[in-house]
Amino acid sequence: MKKLFLTTALAAGMMLSVQVAKAACSPDFSGVEITATTQTGPYIASALKLAANDWEKKTCGKVKVVEFPWSELYPKIVTTLSTGDDAFDVIAFAPAWAPDFTPFLSEMPAKFQKGEVWMDIAPVYREALMVWNGKVLSQTMDGDVHTYSYRIDLFEDKAHQKAFKAKYGYDLAVPKSWKQYLDIAEYFQNDVKGVYGTAEAFRRGGQQFWFFFSHAAAYTNHPKNPGSMFFDPENMNAQINNPGWVRGLEEYIRASKLAPPSALNFSFGEVNAAFAGGQVAQSIGWGDTGVIAADPKQSKVNGNVGSAVLPSAQEVWNHKTGKWDKYDQILNTPFMAFGGWQAAVPQTSGKQEAAWDFISFLTSPEISGQATVTGGTGVNPYRISHTTNKKRWASIFTERESNEYLSAQMNSVTADNVALDMRLPGYFSYTEILEIELSKALAGDVSPKEALDTVAKGWDELTDSLGRDKQLAAYRASMGLPAQ
Repeated sequence: MKKLFLTTALAAGMMLSVQVAKAACSPDFSGVEITATTQTGPYIASALKLAANDWEKKTCGKVKVVEFPWSELYPKIVTTLSTGDDAFDVIAFAPAWAPDFTPFLSEMPAKFQKGEVWMDIAPVYREALMVWNGKVLSQTMDGDVHTYSYRIDLFEDKAHQKAFKAKYGYDLAVPKSWKQYLDIAEYFQNDVKGVYGTAEAFRRGGQQFWFFFSHAAAYTNHPKNPGSMFFDPENMNAQINNPGWVRGLEEYIRASKLAPPSALNFSFGEVNAAFAGGQVAQSIGWGDTGVIAADPKQSKVNGNVGSAVLPSAQEVWNHKTGKWDKYDQILNTPFMAFGGWQAAVPQTSGKQEAAWDFISFLTSPEISGQATVTGGTGVNPYRISHTTNKKRWASIFTERESNEYLSAQMNSVTADNVALDMRLPGYFSYTEILEIELSKALAGDVSPKEALDTVAKGWDELTDSLGRDKQLAAYRASMGLPAQ
């Protein structure tokens, strides 16, 4: 009888242990392994892996992260999606690929589309970049908007302030307009020894076109004509050679001449190195610039890293009237360059519940917030809370640097006239046509207008070859416009 009692007690104890273990799995995905894929790390892939470690402890599930080189990622994903292969449960991908992927993606469960955590996502992501034809088909996992960086020590130097005002007639300060930006670049380029004017990416294949887009957005993203920056949303005619785009290119070329001598070979990596190395007075680019420049292990200018929204303009080209519309003040027009990596669940996944739970965990305020300050993840702010948790950023920035950096990020992604990047089937075919001509214009082989006329012709021909009606439908969806 004693033996029976002990056996029964032992069995009861084991059952209790199992129940306690299962209770610790919240939610319980014991025995479930999901496969997530993205580009070869560390950028983005490391964010997935870091989140996976904690998600596995929380849910008792498993995450296998499969990485592919950038050049292989799109064909690998699009092939698996279009053939109905269930190889991936989570895909992390570039926003430009959304038009090709969305027909094969599952809709985000309704339970994740409500509450404080949902509303914490900046509207430009929550209401635009995560949405396709009215359905939420992906979750932003990285914020990508171009901002402005400058050297606080140079801008607050009394001698520079005096000399600049004497030359240009106004105070040396954070530029509100692209004209002021170029004045500042000219001053430091020509009048200050050892410092060049600015740094941007000018190299073909080195993120060149996104930097050009940031200049042009100020003159082409008309607040009363949504979706008209790249194409006419009524007929898909290319707009890239209109006067707004021409002005943007003229100023982009001007910036290239107010940069270090090797600037035509700059990709974003060289931009960061030039700013952090103390070579330039200012630069534009993604949020990585500020983080790298604030790191004493990587920077000569840490402690003096200022940030702001991109410069803009007081007039915008109206393609409908064929005239410039002028405003009483600068119309802030930050550009969502690239737009931020997206995470989604293919319809073919047999583990959708676990997959969406992992994505929710990966992008939760705490986990994603830690990723924004962890080197190598490549994750920039995309939640409001990412820009308000000053304590988290104290490990990177001084108080002033933190305040300016976070304000620049928040004010950019919440700006009324924030400009969306182009998302179309054949995206990189369009940008390849553009980059060929940008390189010629930067080299002085053709005029800005000649270059953009050639681009417009090439874009219209590409649109026709891909199917104008299909491209128009995708473009309108990408810009949040209703189907015609």
